[in-house]
Amino acid sequence: MNDAELTRLRAACSRALTHHPPRTPKDVLSDLAEYAEPDADADQFGTGATIERFEARVASELGKEAAVFMPSGTMAQQIALRIWCDRRRLTTIAFHPLSHLEVHESQAHAMLHGLRALHAGSKVRLMTPADVAALSDPVAALLIELPQRDLGTQLPEWDDLLATCALARERGMRVHLDGARLWESAPHYGRSHAEIAALFDSVYVSFYKGLGAIAGSALAGDAEFIAEARVWQHRHGGRLVSLFPLVLSAQRGFERYLPRMSAYRERARAIARRLGALERVDLVPDPPHTNTFHLFIRGDRDELEARAHAIARERGVWIFARLVPTVSPRLWKWEFVVGESTFEFDDDEITALVREVVA
Repeated sequence: MNDAELTRLRAACSRALTHHPPRTPKDVLSDLAEYAEPDADADQFGTGATIERFEARVASELGKEAAVFMPSGTMAQQIALRIWCDRRRLTTIAFHPLSHLEVHESQAHAMLHGLRALHAGSKVRLMTPADVAALSDPVAALLIELPQRDLGTQLPEWDDLLATCALARERGMRVHLDGARLWESAPHYGRSHAEIAALFDSVYVSFYKGLGAIAGSALAGDAEFIAEARVWQHRHGGRLVSLFPLVLSAQRGFERYLPRMSAYRERARAIARRLGALERVDLVPDPPHTNTFHLFIRGDRDELEARAHAIARERGVWIFARLVPTVSPRLWKWEFVVGESTFEFDDDEITALVREVVA
């Protein structure tokens, strides 16, 4: 089944096991029109009451002096790392080998900014203080991703995180947080976003994942850092004439979904207890650290996907589009993300559906 066919099949389903319910552009825009205050302004090249109030709100939530709204996280993180490298007069950065920058950004940090990346740690586990200690070259900035998405959204223990950040600073590194899923991580630590962000010199957060916004991100830090980031945003072509639809959508997500993050995590843990008992299924991590975990399913990929697509056609329940290959030709990965859609099912129904796919 090709991408277009999968898109049509997904649109025909009335329920989905994961994520938030999809909405049409008309639904999204109608919701924002109703949500927006009558006197809300349209920002002009990053200035205006609506965007400035939201940036201040994000900065306050993260306990930082300032924040800047940006169209994408890829842009935000390149800018943060470039600033720290320029200040140290170094071009070397370090991050986990499964970092978003390494796996999902076409080497943008190297191609656009000439930055050289060292890998801290192994692809099969989280970064440790020992991995930072083993870095042989001077490093301008260490990037830490919370959670490590491609390891099943795992989070390090709090004391390990403290030790890693402290060691990096002892070695003269700035520490940057890839907080694309920071909102989803806080319940695991039982700490505020500001307490977590206080460990880092700069913080990137996303608005379109767990918060369900159209798009957008923010970069937060001290006032001098953010002033410099705004210049780099312009250089990247990210200083758009107006961003208010994205800003309002992100603000709406703050109010709609942020208070639900603990509930999503607890539901993920309850579901994982059931799915982990199924034959031919392994979970990472077990139990889940956030609202997301990875199922590793043994079997024939075509058969597994065909059963999931048959359920979508016959019963209008969306399971997944495709499974992700692993190093084993008989082991396939499915990322299970608990969102509002998941609450339309009870645990028994979810378990029965997954059992039917993997049987």
